[in-house]
Order: sequence, then C-alpha cells, then structure tokens
Amino acid sequence: MAKYIFVTGGVSSSLGKGIIAASLAKLLQARGLKVTIQKFDPYINIDPGTMNPYEHGECYVTEDGAETDLDLGHYERFLNIFTSQANNVTTGRIYQTVINKEREGAYLGKTVQVVPHITDEIKKRMLLLGKNNEYDIVITEIGGTVGDIESLPFVEAVRQLQWELPEEDTLIIHLTLIPFLKAAKELKTKPTQHSVKMLSQEGVKPDIIVCRTEKELTPEIRRKIALFCNVKMEAVIEAKDAPTIYEVPLLMRREKLDIISMKKLQLEHTAEPDLTKWKEFLDKLKYPKYRVTIGLIGKYLELQDAYKSILESFIHAGAMNECQVQIINIHSEYITEANVAEKLSELDGLLVAPGFGHRGVEGKIVAVKYARENGLPFFGICLGMQMAAIEFARNVLGLKDAHSTEMNPHTSDPVIDLMEEQTSVTHKGGTMRLGSYACTIKDNTLAKSIYGKNAITERHRHRWEFNNAYLQKFEEAGMMASGKNPQNNLVEIIELSGHPFFIGVQYHPELKSTVENPHPIFVHFVKAAKEYGEHKAEHKNQVRKKAMDETQM
Repeated sequence: MAKYIFVTGGVSSSLGKGIIAASLAKLLQARGLKVTIQKFDPYINIDPGTMNPYEHGECYVTEDGAETDLDLGHYERFLNIFTSQANNVTTGRIYQTVINKEREGAYLGKTVQVVPHITDEIKKRMLLLGKNNEYDIVITEIGGTVGDIESLPFVEAVRQLQWELPEEDTLIIHLTLIPFLKAAKELKTKPTQHSVKMLSQEGVKPDIIVCRTEKELTPEIRRKIALFCNVKMEAVIEAKDAPTIYEVPLLMRREKLDIISMKKLQLEHTAEPDLTKWKEFLDKLKYPKYRVTIGLIGKYLELQDAYKSILESFIHAGAMNECQVQIINIHSEYITEANVAEKLSELDGLLVAPGFGHRGVEGKIVAVKYARENGLPFFGICLGMQMAAIEFARNVLGLKDAHSTEMNPHTSDPVIDLMEEQTSVTHKGGTMRLGSYACTIKDNTLAKSIYGKNAITERHRHRWEFNNAYLQKFEEAGMMASGKNPQNNLVEIIELSGHPFFIGVQYHPELKSTVENPHPIFVHFVKAAKEYGEHKAEHKNQVRKKAMDETQM
C-alpha cells in the first residue's frame, strides 16, 4: 500500500508548496523510494489551457497531452520522471465528473451534495496513483490557501482520508509564513498560529509545519510554534529563502524533513539519499566559468512564470556548459526596424518564445531578421519557429504578404496555416494538438548533431503548422525542414543552412528539460551563444589593439 503525504499552505499564496513537495519527493526518491506528486487546484476551470499566462503563468503539457498547472513542471524537473493527466486535478474536473454521473443516473433518487459526493470524488482522485503498487509514496499538493472558500472541499477530503486510512499511512505538512517586521526587527509567529488554528478548525491536524522565512528561526521561535501549533519541536522546519530553488532539497535535508516524514509514516531509514548528481549540478550552477547573454523575446514578460520552463531549461543548459546564462527580457511590441540593432547587438543569442495572437508579432519577425542577417544564434519555439518561417518567406522568398492565418486569415501567402484536423474544432479547451508526438530527423543536419539520433518524441501545444505547399521554395532558398512527423508529414524542425546556429521547432522542448537531463537543444544553443560571444569579444579586442597600434604610430 502506498503512503500519502498532503501539503497545504497558509497565510499567503506563492510560498512555494510545489517546491517543498518536489524537494521532499527528491529526498525520498534519492533514498530508493518510488515517489510521485500530484496537484489539486481549487479553480473551476477544467484545466489551465484556456487561461491567459498573465492569469496563471505558463500552461504545462504532459506526455499524454494534459494541460496542467506549472507546478507539474517542477515535479518533473526535480524527479526526472513523467507526470500525466492523473497528476493534476481541478475543482472544475471534479464537478464535471459528478454532474456527468448525476445525468447518467448514478445517484438516482439522491440529493447530490458537496459531502459526500464531491468529497468522495476528490478522495478517489487522491488515492488513484497509489492503487497499483507503482509508487511507495504519493505526495498531494493542495492549491490555494487554507481558509479560502474554494479550498474547503479539498481540505475536507484530506480530513476524511486522515480518519479513514491507517495513521501511519498519512502525513500532513503545512507550509506557512513567518514574516520579519523590519520596524520591530523580529520574526512574527502569529500568522502561522492563526493559519494552523484555521486548519485545525477544519478538522485537519498538521504533523509537520514548514516555515517560509527570510531570517533564521531561533530555538525560541521554534519552541513557540511547536507549543502553540501542537507539534513536536523537531517537526518545525525552517524554509529560509534560497538563491535558487535547486538548493531547497539540500536545505530540507539539513532540516531532516525526509527523516521526520519517514518516521511518521513508519518507513525504515534506508540508505542515505544519493544526491551526487544533484550536488554536481549545483556546483556548476553556483560557480560558472563563463557568461552569456540571451535575449528572450516574448509578449508576457511582465510575469516571470509565463515562461517558467524556458527559464529553468536555460539554468539546466547553463550548468551543463559551466556557464551563467543572463536572460534579457525584450518585449516584442517595442521592436522596430529602427531600434532592433540597438536592442539586440549586445546579445550572444536570441530565443523567440511561444504565444498566441497577433500582438507583438511584427516585432518578433524583425528580431528574427536581425538574427538571420547578422549570424546571431537563434532558437524559435512554436510561434517563434513560425515567425522565422514568415520572416524568411517575406525577406528571402519575396512573398511580402506572407503570414499566418492565425493573425491574418486573408493573407495571400499562408506559409503558416491552421492544421487540417483543427478546421472543424469549435471548443477551445483541450482541443489543440497536445502531448508527445514522433519526429524523424534527417542526417547531416544541425538537428541530427544536436539529438544524435534520427527518431525523437517531443511535446506539442498548437493549432497552426507550417504549410507544406511552400516547403520546396523554402528548401531551394536554404531553409531546410530537418525534422518531420512520420505520420502526417508535419514540419517539426526548420534550420538555416550556412548560419552558425539557426533552428526553429514546432514543439516545446522546454517541457522535457530536467536537472539530470538538460534538453539538448538548449545545451547546444547555450554552447553556440558562448562561442559567438567569445568570437565577438576577440574581434573587439583585435579592433581595439589595431586602434592602439595606429595611435602609437
């Protein structure tokens, strides 16, 4: 039988429940246990697929095509395992299931209520991943904050499971905030006390309290929290702010979170956690030998979480190259032919990010043109790849009206067009081309040198595709389709001959990059940017030296 750990949050949102859950999972996994994590979100949307990134951050896509919360990205990056549709459940999905059952007559003659029908469905989903002996431990992160009206059914379901399952099979971790008041120059425990009290009033008693804090917790503070929150002093865990999320597992190891959890779950203390690879990654991350500057061109730059997986992929690839990657956010709406050189000339590489809609598209096209003409390493993802195709069609093939029918339905040269299977789609949610699809890569290409093999799979999230009617013209002019889907001939990868590094992909490689397996495209892109930066610096030095010699003459 699997053991179940539930992670709740109090006082404030965005405290890092997902990072704490992933860190504990990593420690338990490093001890040889089979662990998975799931996220229960209290919003009524079926999934975050139709949400604006400003509203919810990025929408993470799993191998099986589920559009999920971005915390699943943390789970995969930390554990180096795939998640699935079952790992993310929303209130909307729960209610949809219950309502469908009611319409089918499953509750015939009964009044359908939050308790027991909604809570029973929640419990069923909470236990689902632990049913087939595939995992030793299932960690469930409860979204939102204790006290939120929308979170009440989830907390009630946890209460019932805490009562129904054997005591040694459940563990409740409550993440809370210990604010530091600068005026008083002291940490305050009262918000934590109130949060735990509110959780207790809902019938759930936490076993461990993890305290997010800017300052170190003194023994007196820990004793006070333990006393007033009714936990052992050893179960008060300090979660001090860290320079990077990847240090959190080591901080939690120092606080013995894994040992305390295993003790409560009556699991034997197996061998010490093997974190060798993790520590090697951290050493490279903290002590880089080089530095590169990458321009990230997008339209949701005000919210960092909108491109979370891309940013984390650069951290992984940077460490692999022993290189610090400095990301310069460049809003595509503000790029023009007049200022593009000023904005991009100091970069070592350019990534054009994915997105939807027409806003900022022309700025992205201008940026791609600059990268193509100036030998600047370029990487385009999804919409970024499509912008590269449009730019090439306009400025190399001379198709001045070339565009995507997403932005211009009446273009005379739709080099990017709606996928045929999407033409009859009317509903927006969950209807894109989603999840993992195969790609066959040609020999003697940049893509082949990156992947080192001809057959790959990558995750997708799109409706529009490259229009194969224009492929021959593209390839005759030097833009090659180096990767295609073997089933429907969809162009997956384009690359430019004679350019140091110019590649666009229809899929989302950032979704498969992890600490232990950085994505090869990001690794090679950062390497190309480093070489470009070194060449640029060498050229500047030669120019400077020549100028000094001429002055001395």
